[in-house]
Amino acid sequence: MRYILGCSLSYNILSDTTFIFNLEVAKLKSVEILTESLVLTPNLKRDLYTTPDHQNRYLAVNVPTGQFALEYNAEVDLTVYRADPATINETPIGQLPLDILPFLLPSRFVSSDRLTPFALAEFGALPKGYGRVNQICNWIHDHIAYQPGSSDGETTAHESLLKRAGVCRDFAHLGAAFCRALGIPARFVSCYAHGLVPSDFHAVFEAYLDGRWWLFDATRQADLDGLVRIGVGRDAAEIAFSTPFGNMQPVNQQVRIQRADGQGSPMPRTVDAISTEIPAPQSGAA
Repeated sequence: MRYILGCSLSYNILSDTTFIFNLEVAKLKSVEILTESLVLTPNLKRDLYTTPDHQNRYLAVNVPTGQFALEYNAEVDLTVYRADPATINETPIGQLPLDILPFLLPSRFVSSDRLTPFALAEFGALPKGYGRVNQICNWIHDHIAYQPGSSDGETTAHESLLKRAGVCRDFAHLGAAFCRALGIPARFVSCYAHGLVPSDFHAVFEAYLDGRWWLFDATRQADLDGLVRIGVGRDAAEIAFSTPFGNMQPVNQQVRIQRADGQGSPMPRTVDAISTEIPAPQSGAA
């Protein structure tokens, strides 16, 4: 599916401020970036870095006092891998690749160690596999109120459980925390999300099952097969769309994504399991 997406951000800079942005589409095998532009006003020197493991793309810029704006636009072709959820099993910890380890342990906002007793009591007896992670998402959707303003940039997963309220960031942290508490690797994902109303940067999580990362959205607000990835990390601290170091005031933020074919209404919610990891062609395949 082809999407046109982007964002417009503006700030009032009160003293010299260094920004680190992570808002460009990740360069994955599942995403063909057809066109792309990034405009800074004023046109300041920028430093770029792409992580070799996850293809997170970071932009650093030093901004003097005054007004500052950023506009990013891209047209992408997204390919997803679909599977029957009933065929996806959990991977025993003894069979996990060692590079998965960071996503099995607690992190700053994914306080899985503090949630282990609750997760075991609530989800420990459920049949293992994709269905158990989906049940975790159902529980979060049913028991945690989606309430803007109920959390901030310091809210952890166990605090969200206590408050029983949060936003997409908190839903993703809580889903990842429950998974890690059960021995299922999970990681935080930032993305442009088709079907999200109003449009904004969105947060979901991925769980590692049967040797592949699978997407989950506990908010149930976006299309799993319409998530265009920006970054992945242990939690939101690693992939915030904007991290400023200085005195500044946000003025405006607009995030947009639409289908390139002009269809404005959201696509039907898929019942498939969705992954953006595309299988390598089999040997001898055309």
